Formats: sequence, C-alpha cells, structure tokens
Amino acid sequence: MQQRPAPDPAAVLASLAPPLLEQGAVFVEFGPVPDLPEQPRSLVALGALLFEDPRLSGSGQIACASCHNRELAFADGLSRSFGHDRTRLTRNSPSLLTSGWMTTLFWDGRADSLESQAPMPILHPSEMHGELAEVRRRLEADPAYRAAFTEAFGDAAVTDDRVAAALAAFQRSLSPRRSRYSRFIAGELNALDARQRRGLDLFRGKGGCASCHNGPLLTDQKFHNLGLGFYGRAREDLGRYAVTGRPEDVAAFRTPSLLGVSRTAPYMHNGGLPTLEGVVAFYNAGGARPRPTAEQVNDPLFPTTSEMLKPRDLTREEQADLVAFLEAL
Repeated sequence: MQQRPAPDPAAVLASLAPPLLEQGAVFVEFGPVPDLPEQPRSLVALGALLFEDPRLSGSGQIACASCHNRELAFADGLSRSFGHDRTRLTRNSPSLLTSGWMTTLFWDGRADSLESQAPMPILHPSEMHGELAEVRRRLEADPAYRAAFTEAFGDAAVTDDRVAAALAAFQRSLSPRRSRYSRFIAGELNALDARQRRGLDLFRGKGGCASCHNGPLLTDQKFHNLGLGFYGRAREDLGRYAVTGRPEDVAAFRTPSLLGVSRTAPYMHNGGLPTLEGVVAFYNAGGARPRPTAEQVNDPLFPTTSEMLKPRDLTREEQADLVAFLEAL
C-alpha cells in the first residue's frame, strides 16, 4: 500500500504564484486558520442553549439560530432574513463560522467584539425585539438555566454581561469545516484537483480576488464599496457610513471570509446574488458603478465604487474554474 506523503505547508506556499494586487491592497499570505484560545466547556454549553432559545426575543418566537442555522453554515439561506413580526430585514445573515477571528462584526462593523455584538440583535426592534430585563426574568425562572449559569460562573446570577459572555464563547467555539482547501493549505499538495488549482491561480492572479480576500480567513477585514448601496432608492443602505459618518464609507461593507462560502448562498450584504456563478460574473464585469442623477451630481455622499473593482476579462472556462475553487473552500 502506497504511503501518502506527509503534509508540507512550505511546499504548498512555494507552489503559489505571487498575487496580482490592486493599488492600495494590503496582502497577507494564505495559510491555515490559527487556533483560538479554548473556551470553557460550561460557558460554551450555556452559550449554545442561549443561541437556540427563542425566549431571548420579545415575541418568544425568534432565536439567534433562526437566522444562523447550524445546518446552513450558521447562515439562513435567505436573501434577507425575517425578524420580529415577520419584518423583512435589510441585510443578508452572514455565516458565523469565522466570527471568533473577526476584528469587527456585522456588515457595517458596528461591533468590535463578540461580547458587544451579542445583545445588539436581541435589542434591535426589527430583529429580535427583546428587552434585557425580560430576558433575565425568563432565564432566572428556568431551573435548567440556573444550573447552567452556576456551572459556568459559580453561581446562578443571570446578568447581561454573563449572557453576552456565554454567547460570545459559543461563537468562538465555531470554526470552518475541513475542506479540500484547508487540507491543501495545511500541506496536502494534491488536495485540490486540476480545475480547483487553476481556480486558485486565477483567484490570486487574473481574477483579482486576493486584493481583498487574503490571509488565513480569505478576508482583509476592511470595508469596500461594490456599487450595491442603492443610493437614493427604496432599499438604500449606507453601510459603514452609518457607523463612522465619513463620506468615503457610504455603501462600504465588510469583506466576508470565503471559508465555507459554497454553503452560505445567497451572497453580498443584501443577498442579491443567488449563486457563486453570479458572484464571479459580477466581479468579472467590474462590479456595479451607479451614475448620479442630475440632482445627485453634487451630492458629497453619492457613493463611489472601489477602484479595486475593474473588468477582468475571464473566459467562461476561467469563471468555471474560479467557481470550482470557491466550492473547494
């Protein structure tokens, strides 16, 4: 029986062509996802209970898991999620599989830690429409939660900070599943087939993807305008601008990690592209470049699409190869 060669991460990196980068890109080399500090099991277990519990919502019908389904890579498969009273929300639910490594959370980056992020969906009137005092009351009345809080913290006190800490610990316990790409980048040179390897070369080269999607998580964790803010229209979304107030951030959204991306359709901040083929075609065309109306010409907040986006002239076969690589992630 032929012995499989030992993984050789250095050989994998040596086999990669230098990335073709757009001006302004800050590139971090690809690599395995680093380990996070191990979370206390009792805290993760409590966080898992809370994550699945609709009693965190005002109606008692919506849980964190309603929009972040573990069977769908902790996304929900919808273009835009439904919130309180069946309200259609404005954005696509992002996967949580890499949230433990993120420096900002949400599409607009309004939270800088999982602990600060945790109560935001609970309190949002259109999402879970909850009240923290009522959440505490419901949890304190449940013997199972009193036992779980005691196991995690040493006593049964239910506090907002403890709820946030448990939800954060649960999310930090999540990680992308093992994939052809993860095996490849860990040193298995033959883990990608020929089409996927051609797609990887396009991803780093002609396709221009690596300017924003790089590093172990395949994201620069920055904010970019792809031309999809619908400025001045019914579904306008100001993106990062709503957090920073800086005109250059209008319609800019955080670069998502691509690990596990084949399981998180539909795509973009508004779920507007249903397939990876559509995503590749969108970028191949250079993204979207809205033109201002006569009334918008002098508007300082009219969004400008990132100069990193430009037509790529990928053939149909090259686009298919790129999709094959994305599916290997």
